Amino acid sequence: MNRRSLLAGFGGLLAAGGVASTGLLTAPAAADPAAPPKRDERVEALLRKMTLAEKLGQLQLVGDETAARTSLATGQLGGVFSVVGAAKLNALQHLAVERTRLRIPLIFGLDVIHGYTTNFPIPLAQGSSFDPTVAGTDASVSAQEARRSGIHWTYAPMMDVTHEPRWGRIAEGYGEDPYLATKLAVSKVRGYQGDDFSSPDRLAACAKHFVAYGGAEGGRDYNTVDVSVQRLHNHYLPPFKACVEAGVATVMASFNTISGSPAHGNGYVLHEILKGGYGFPGFVVSDYTSIQELILHGLAADGADAATAGLSAGVDMEMVSTNYVRFGQRLLAERRITRDEIDDAVRRILLVKFKLGLFERPYTDESGEVKMPSAAALDKSRQAAGRCMVLLKNDAQTLPLAKSVGSVAVVGPLGTATYDLNGTWSGLGTGAGTTPPVTVVDGIKAAAPGAKVTFTAGCTVDGTGTGGFAAAQQAARAADVTVVVVGETAAMSGEAAARSVIDLPGVQQQLVAAIKETGKPFVVVLINGRPLTIPYLHENAPAILEAWAPGVQGGHAIADVLFAVVNPGGKLPVSFPRAVGQIPIYYNHENTGRPADPGNKYTSKYLDLESGPLYEFGHGLSYTTFRIDGLRLSDTRMSLRGGKIQVSVQVTNTGGRAGDEVVQLFLRDPVATIVQPVRRLRGFERVTLAAGESRTVSFTLTTEDVGFYDNAATFRVEPGKIEVYVGNSASAALTSSFTVG
Repeated sequence: MNRRSLLAGFGGLLAAGGVASTGLLTAPAAADPAAPPKRDERVEALLRKMTLAEKLGQLQLVGDETAARTSLATGQLGGVFSVVGAAKLNALQHLAVERTRLRIPLIFGLDVIHGYTTNFPIPLAQGSSFDPTVAGTDASVSAQEARRSGIHWTYAPMMDVTHEPRWGRIAEGYGEDPYLATKLAVSKVRGYQGDDFSSPDRLAACAKHFVAYGGAEGGRDYNTVDVSVQRLHNHYLPPFKACVEAGVATVMASFNTISGSPAHGNGYVLHEILKGGYGFPGFVVSDYTSIQELILHGLAADGADAATAGLSAGVDMEMVSTNYVRFGQRLLAERRITRDEIDDAVRRILLVKFKLGLFERPYTDESGEVKMPSAAALDKSRQAAGRCMVLLKNDAQTLPLAKSVGSVAVVGPLGTATYDLNGTWSGLGTGAGTTPPVTVVDGIKAAAPGAKVTFTAGCTVDGTGTGGFAAAQQAARAADVTVVVVGETAAMSGEAAARSVIDLPGVQQQLVAAIKETGKPFVVVLINGRPLTIPYLHENAPAILEAWAPGVQGGHAIADVLFAVVNPGGKLPVSFPRAVGQIPIYYNHENTGRPADPGNKYTSKYLDLESGPLYEFGHGLSYTTFRIDGLRLSDTRMSLRGGKIQVSVQVTNTGGRAGDEVVQLFLRDPVATIVQPVRRLRGFERVTLAAGESRTVSFTLTTEDVGFYDNAATFRVEPGKIEVYVGNSASAALTSSFTVG
């Protein structure tokens, strides 16, 4: 088996670019996949000194100290992950630098997903901010803490676009839209790496999971993905392409198959697209044991087969499993892999190590290790959490609460939760597990120091017992207002945390109903890592605040919003379904030949469910009101070749307090050779306006915004009408159009 055979399933779909017909501009998606990255003389000099065994050793990544020491004894190790503590890491580095022949330093990696010591809101929450600086700030703080603690490399950002809320890993990405995901992922890469990731406060970033992992069938982790070439390029690949252009150091391959070819053995996506078409110069790392898993996938018969498939496809470093090291020499002798393939992988890994400055500064100053969050980092986390919260509902101005309120009953199993507020992939860094998040109860006490604040759990998160309902009702009756805090534990989202039903777990919905029965005012705060099916809450709760998993300052940030220290301005980066049977439900869908019509049975809809989501993409309320009007286009015609059009609107705060609005711009191409979504986000801007203030918000559209990839992986800009929609959600009604030609 060789790379050429691995490409066969996709290779026939590739087409040469060029002008295909009059009035149509096309461009190829991929360049020569064999084109090597630019050579670095330091790397080349070292490569010439290395034996084959040493080269294969650089391709090995292990996940514990014992395995690391065993591999270092033979000089065959490139990196270590999931070991924390500066002293431990220095000890391993001393072995690599002082006791191996060529003194090549190790690279130390860790899943620094949304915080090292200081946990920020989960990435899905950051998507709600519609503010790339939130993701960038998280990454910058995380990089400072992690690098000073001995970590060089983070397995983030995750940029898997998904339409699947049952998938637990939706918490780790930015939602259902590729444009939004791209903007936040690029900002996070820049936050981690800065201009020079050899700096003592920067990390090498890793774009993951390459690619289409968000399309896993049924929302089950590690599951099959069957995707067309055009959907791959239009929907799943844009964040990766942009992050490569932004200089991301590494890429992680995904667990899933892609139209029958496992990503770790898929030369089309790794060689043709990533390394060839995008010109990616860094290295590709496998996911956990994923080279070995090529056997279970059915692509490889044994470890030697798996090593051949992975290395030939373009996976440069093997995580945990050891097939490259075990079989590499034999495979080379049998001509199943080539020396060029080995050298290319080693070259890429060494280049990242040089760019990290590890050869000059292999060790960490142990006195500088970050073991607890700084005041500045906590403040940034709190500010970020406030910008990420979404006010889903607010009937009769139930919120905000007055700071002069006499008494507040906090009810619900998450009212005193600590680490569940951090969400998935937290607590891995030094000190993170000993710095509990601020609880909602403590946040409310701090925000309203004159109020009597009580807490009653009422039930557990996922239990069936209702014995605590009576006490919860009694507390609600005795208070001026009740804050009901319900949702998911941290373990209910993230990797290996798919849920077949995404209602509130356990009897939490019944608890909300019991509080409603008291007739006293109440609001609901949601703590969760995915969209939930909450039609009961929508119909019965006066106010709902989506807080997601808000991080280490979560309780303070929630109280900031409840008491209007922060006016909520977040928007949903993902649709909330009405019922699990409606999944997948997303705004950027195709129209079909029979779009949903409640008056016509023979259209695309359910007999027993209203069409559309419960809460749509881009939805989010404020304590003030806004008007968006005055839509203007700088021209009515865009040239096929390099044309630009500026779109501008006036946004006005028509309410009585300062607040944030997110202006969202969507496009639709109503007639195209590949049917286009009913709307595609192509611009957004979050603006802060004082009461009565107006501002002009402008967006520049180019042919990149109106074009699309076809099933030959060719980018096409076609002549014709383009519809423009601007507003504050996916149902934006302000519209105009222009013509491409």
